[in-house]
Amino acid sequence: MMLRSSSIKCSLSKRQFARFLSSNAKNNTEQSKTNLMLKFSLVAIGGAATASAVAVKFMHDEVGGMDSLNRTANFYSLAIPAYIQYRTHMFLGSSDEVWDELDKETSQKGLDKILELGGFYIKSGQTCAANIGNGFPRIWQETMSILQDQCPSKPFTVVRSIIEAEYGKPLETVFASFEENPIGAASIGQVHRATLRNGKEVVVKVMYPEVEDLFRGDVRTIKMFCQVAQPVHVSPLEEIERQFMTEFDYEQEAIQMDTVRKNLERAGLAGKNKLSVVPKSYPELCTKRVLVMTELKGEKLPEALQKDLELYAVNAGMPVEEFKAREESKLRDMKRKGEDIRGPSAKEFDTYIKLIDAKRRANNMSVALHNYTVGWLPGFEKKAYKNKRMLPINHAKLIDDLIMIHGHEVLVDGYFNGDCHPGNILMLGADQGKPQLGLIDYGQVKSLTKEERLHMCKIILALASDDKKEIVRLMTKAGFKSKSMNEDVIFKYAKVSYDEDNDELTEGKHIQMFMEDLQSRDPIDQLPDCYIMVGRTSVMLRGFAHALRQSRSIAKAWEPIAKKVLQSEE
Repeated sequence: MMLRSSSIKCSLSKRQFARFLSSNAKNNTEQSKTNLMLKFSLVAIGGAATASAVAVKFMHDEVGGMDSLNRTANFYSLAIPAYIQYRTHMFLGSSDEVWDELDKETSQKGLDKILELGGFYIKSGQTCAANIGNGFPRIWQETMSILQDQCPSKPFTVVRSIIEAEYGKPLETVFASFEENPIGAASIGQVHRATLRNGKEVVVKVMYPEVEDLFRGDVRTIKMFCQVAQPVHVSPLEEIERQFMTEFDYEQEAIQMDTVRKNLERAGLAGKNKLSVVPKSYPELCTKRVLVMTELKGEKLPEALQKDLELYAVNAGMPVEEFKAREESKLRDMKRKGEDIRGPSAKEFDTYIKLIDAKRRANNMSVALHNYTVGWLPGFEKKAYKNKRMLPINHAKLIDDLIMIHGHEVLVDGYFNGDCHPGNILMLGADQGKPQLGLIDYGQVKSLTKEERLHMCKIILALASDDKKEIVRLMTKAGFKSKSMNEDVIFKYAKVSYDEDNDELTEGKHIQMFMEDLQSRDPIDQLPDCYIMVGRTSVMLRGFAHALRQSRSIAKAWEPIAKKVLQSEE
């Protein structure tokens, strides 16, 4: 409306200017020339002022101000050339070797740019590291993995000033000790270990003060890019933007974390000797920018998986990089041949782990024999025992447990974490042979009404049985709208969003190309907003599963939960 009204003002000014010229054409005196020049100047100044006002409003509303404009230009300086380059190689059908070199070069440039800009761009990098949609090459996943919890941190002086501003008193009056070096840093803040005055050990999450404004501008920038290059992602981005904005209140996050914890404990899925553990907040110490909670002592999942990879390389008698290259080559060959690339089942992993554990026990018996005999003699050193941390992680069980826990959150509780990437998961108790999942970071919790939750249960059952007509009916009822309401497009969109992605479903296309193809066949006008975060959770879990060669159908995994919910609540 502002643009339209401004153009009307400009056209009126032109007509007035024409009348000025006409009225003064007969009078050729110096005074008339002076008046004419004055009138022209006023019109020009008025038009420039109007245009400037429109530009300023556009800058403020759509770009977010000069700082956001500079960040936007910075982002586009990398994104546009890289986008064109990748599209060109897709068109040319370049070889794997060419793609690898391109991925190495561009992913490093992308990481450097993300670390330079910070804000929402870190979230985008985390999306890549988590292999959301199974659309990111392994090189990109590995390059971006540090963004999950190893981003550059702020100096302790900044952290102290934030905490003291929030509490209105010196840090030492609240904490007996506070570690200056953070144990993790991500997109909106960083985490430190501390001890309360009563001796309890805690972790303290501190939010950067400028991050909320940066996020808003960055999301606008990425939406603008998608409107031009990838319009299929605009609608999901709008819902994700709304959800991300809830991250900027740590008091609310504490409530969300405690609610999820209580829900999972009530279901027997969290707590002592259960599948998972969720931290407990200290509400009286939580503010908008400071969150205090119990510490979960364990390894970050990406680090645990890296050690796991190193163990496999050692057992294969190869350096880690050589082992990774060999496995990558195997996967490519299997994919070309159309072979199943799924890794071992949970049962097969258990058998392998028992074999490794038997070797570990035999080794420890040998070590004990040495230590209690010659180990006591001068000149002999005692040998170290191998604890259970050296045992491999059961990848299949890890994925199954994560999918089941989040299925319960979505379908039973209707209250779930929409940001379940590996950086938000810890491995606890592995060194004692009693592994548990530590589930952290509850800034992006989404809630569903009972009606929405039960309807999603029905969608899951229809997807699990591949009932195309029922899927189309339920998606339409949920609010899905496209230009032609093509049933095949609706069916495939539902499958990819909530259930699974494989070469058969995507016709062998990259997931981005597949989604663009669906959009071109039948442009999507409206998505079921309440289920976008369900789709994000499903896609995120599947991306992690693909990275571990543990592809899953979310609908089939959640089917028993959905059936039970509908039987008990309908």
